[in-house]
This record gives sequence, C-alpha cells and structure tokens, in this order.
Amino acid sequence: MDAKRAEAERIVRTLRGAGYEAYFAGGCVRDMVMGREPSDYDIATSARPEDVARLFLRAYEVGAKFGVVVVHGDTADFEVATFRAEAEYSDGRHPDRVKFSTAREDVLRRDFTINGMFFDPVSGEVLDWVGGREDIRLRRIRTIGEPERRFAEDHLRILRAVRFACRFGFSVEPETYRAMAASARALERVSAERVREELVRILTGPNAGRALRLMHDCGILAVILPEVEEMCGVEQPAEFHPEGDVFEHTCRMFDLAREPSPELAMGILLHDVGKPCTQTFRERIRFDDHDREGALRTKEICRRLRFSNEETAHITSLVANHMRILSAKEMRLSTLKRLLALPRFEEHLELHRLDCLASHGKLDVYEFLRDRMQTLRREEIAPAPLVTGHDLIALGYRPGPLFGRILSAVREEQLDGRLDSREAALKWIRERWPPDERG
Repeated sequence: MDAKRAEAERIVRTLRGAGYEAYFAGGCVRDMVMGREPSDYDIATSARPEDVARLFLRAYEVGAKFGVVVVHGDTADFEVATFRAEAEYSDGRHPDRVKFSTAREDVLRRDFTINGMFFDPVSGEVLDWVGGREDIRLRRIRTIGEPERRFAEDHLRILRAVRFACRFGFSVEPETYRAMAASARALERVSAERVREELVRILTGPNAGRALRLMHDCGILAVILPEVEEMCGVEQPAEFHPEGDVFEHTCRMFDLAREPSPELAMGILLHDVGKPCTQTFRERIRFDDHDREGALRTKEICRRLRFSNEETAHITSLVANHMRILSAKEMRLSTLKRLLALPRFEEHLELHRLDCLASHGKLDVYEFLRDRMQTLRREEIAPAPLVTGHDLIALGYRPGPLFGRILSAVREEQLDGRLDSREAALKWIRERWPPDERG
C-alpha cells in the first residue's frame, strides 16, 4: 500500500473512531475498481465540517457551505466532504441550497455512475447503489438518474462525459448521449475558464481525436469552438491531403499525438483554423495566407478562453509559423537560424511532424530540421548580438529609423557567418553607412 492511500485510510479510521461513517468516494473508487492506481483520494463522511475540523489539526474549511474540508496530510491534501443532498441549480453550476444527508442520498446527486461508488477501506467493500461496476464492465458512460437533470445541474458535465469516454475508451450510453446533444447549447453559460480547463484536459489526454469527433457529432463543438466546427467539410487537394477534409486532418493529428503540452494541443487544434475563410478554387483548391489568418483567429480564441498572455503568444506562434517550416531546406543560413531560435522550437517541429504524418506522410523537412538542431550549437543558432544601440551612438549615429535597419543588417550577416566579432561588425557599419549618411 502506498503512503498516500495509507494516510487516506487513517483519516477514515479517525472519523470512524469518533462515531461517524466515512468512505473513499468518487474517482479513486472508480480507479480502484478498474485496477488503476488512484492519483488522489477523496473522502465522504457523515461528520459535519465543524466536526472534521475539530478532529484534524491541519484541517481547513474551503467550502463549508457545501460541506467540504481539506485535511492537509504528510503526503497530500485530502478533501473530506459531508454527505449531502442538493436542490435546484439556478446558475447551472452551484446548488441553490445544500442539506446534509445520508451516504446513499449523497451518491444519487453525483454525475456519472462510474464516479458514484463508495469504498470502505476497513471492510474492503465497494458500496454501489447506481450500477457503476456494471457500467465499468460494459465500458460505458452513464449519468446517475435522469441525464437532462444531471446536465442542468452543472452544464460542464457535458464536456466531462466526453473526457471520461475518451480517457477510458468507453462508449456513451444512448440516453446520456441524447441529453448531451440536447443540452449542448447550455455550455454557452459556462465560464470561459472552466471550458478552457476541461478542453485542455480533453485535448492533452488519450483519444483526443475521437473526442473532437464526438464533440462535433453531438453539437458541442459548434457551441464552444465554432471556428473549429467550420473546418468540417472544408475540402483539401487530394494530392496533399488524401485523408479528407480539414477537420478530419486535425483529428488524425490528435490520433497520432502523444501527451502534448496544453499549448501544443491548442496549436494542433488551431493550426488550420484559417483555412475555411481562405479557401479558393483555381487550378486546384488553395488556402493562400491561411497561416496568417489562422494566427489572427487563434489569438482571438485564446483570449476568449482566457489563456495567459504567454500561452497565447506560443500557441499563436505555432499557428503562424507552421507553413514557414515547409521551406526550411531552401532557407539561407541566417533565416534558418531565426527559425530554429523560435521559443520552444521542438514543439514547432512536433507540430510539423504530426501535420505531415496526418496527410502526405513525407518527413524529409522534419528530418532535415532535426539534424540541423543536432549539428548547430545553441550559441550558433542564437548568438549574442555583436553590436548594440550604444555602439551606434558611440559611432555618432543618432537614434532613429536607421538604427533598426543597421542592427538588423548586422544580425543577418552574423547569422550567415560573415561577421564574427564586434570589431568586424563596427568596421562593416562604417564602410556601409559613411558619416554623411548618419542621422
């Protein structure tokens, strides 16, 4: 038994010793039934929040209104929640009122059957009043009780159903699926931050390609990401994209991805988001400047979903540069070095690899760039500048537009290997921009 579980059991035994009911609850029980190692342990109890706080020295009420206390342990923090039954959810997230109740009533207000089991670590018994073990055996996601009511209580459960189905490779029970489709529009009322958090968990988890298809099929995608929904049915030239339309191409990239970072996952999702509005039909289907248009759309989407400025910058860069990589083999050395110097370039390269594998399958540019990353030292790719603005002022140049042109030209010569010292750079500047042109 690992230390975290042992500590969770001690909390249960302490509550039991004080005369209260207490069980492991929720996801940890699901994982145990499935033979998985739980990442954390939540505890449900008949003890009121004030009783829990009294029993444990390091206990803090974080949601006393909802009966939740966090017990700080040596190995982790443990949420200890009082059995409760809930009434109406007028805001689609929080219950209007809470009443403390029995273990069985507590289970009946939870979201999905696979998350609605309790486990008694003292007796080793699984308490299952909702058929969670059977649904695990049948590999299906099913709500507890009426699906429409569960989704009305917390609209984000619609996305959580997608995540659990794809995380475990389960199907969605038909009534639950129909309720997801019927309730999809309710996601408009969920905060952008909560949608972003759930979306990122879906896209960085297993079977993200299937998740996208499922969200499209039941109308979720059109609500939370209409720009991605627009990619469905957008044809591509078969000689470059035998896999099908823009949406299917994106799904296949996720089929091939392995645990991408949140930013890379969003880059995969949005790299072709500019194609629907740039599609033209001439001698063949074209998407001129779709990378530029896609970057503009990506920035808007990231801001809408409340990504941080740093995250938005990287995601937008992935989208903006994904076509630039294609010409890497023909680039002059300075241009190639600027490309390789992009922050977190390894993710640009991984996006390119997935883009190729999900379409024509050719990896020659990927292999070229991977080799150049190995042969060029970091100080060669992004060396310290040879001269600065202070050097130009010392030469007699006054700050102005010429400053930027000179510094850029010197940098280009440096990256191409034609200038390798400060002295050579200063001499080159004096020869190229004589005194009468300073100003």
